[in-house]
Amino acid sequence: MRDARALKRHLPTSGDDGLGGHGVTLSEAAAAARSADFERRTTGIRLGAPERRGKFLWIPTSGASADGSPLALLAHLGMSGQLLLRAHDAVDDRHVRIRMWIEHAQHGELRVDFADQRLFGSLALDALRAAPDGVGAVPAQAAHIARDPLDPAFDDARFIAALRSRATGVKKLLLDQTLISGVGNIYADEALWRARLHPDTRGSAIGPRKAAELLAVLRAVFAQALSEGGTSFDAQYVNVNGQAGYFAHSLNAYGRAGEPCARCGTPIRRVPFGGRSSHFCPRCQRKR
Repeated sequence: MRDARALKRHLPTSGDDGLGGHGVTLSEAAAAARSADFERRTTGIRLGAPERRGKFLWIPTSGASADGSPLALLAHLGMSGQLLLRAHDAVDDRHVRIRMWIEHAQHGELRVDFADQRLFGSLALDALRAAPDGVGAVPAQAAHIARDPLDPAFDDARFIAALRSRATGVKKLLLDQTLISGVGNIYADEALWRARLHPDTRGSAIGPRKAAELLAVLRAVFAQALSEGGTSFDAQYVNVNGQAGYFAHSLNAYGRAGEPCARCGTPIRRVPFGGRSSHFCPRCQRKR
């Protein structure tokens, strides 16, 4: 442990002390207790294949919780968190908060660093529970997060039915992580531009064919963004090798206020949206 603030989501075996959580500063005693508990319980465990849900990434382990449930090593990446797999003697990365050593059957001893400049992220040991949809298991802290559209178990029909049953604006629905995960402000704007949907169009006003089209373009946006390394606007948004993504050069709506729409030439409009902004073409994306 280098910085116990990166354990704010970790719950000791003694139970929730009420001192953790986002934006909470741990006392010196609580930090020491969590550090000792985390180190003791992670020493000697075996790690399985990583899984993800939204900004949560977890690795099933051979450990068990007090009630016998299997444990996962859970990471929430926050805004700038990274889990970095490094050679044992690799040069230190910046902002390493937690360091672990693992022994790999093929590659020998390796180092796993949790680095996070802004400290919105965290590591934790958390019990695995049956997923709400009955497919697989998920850490208790991530159980409320829906699957993302690239998840093989994502239920298209369920998502379309839920979207069309609500009178809320479609962009707000896309950002609702209990309905669908992985869609941030940028990708919501881009998907809605491709689907020609106004961000305030009610979900209940969208027909089944258009809802299916929206889901298809969401997947297309994700696929393109992944192939181009994501959207990097500053030095924090890089891959594990420190390389910035270039999807920002492919944006059609987000960040292009006042510029001509690539489809019809009408200037892109920017409007306030819950402390952020929505970008859309007032001609191509007329409100229904």
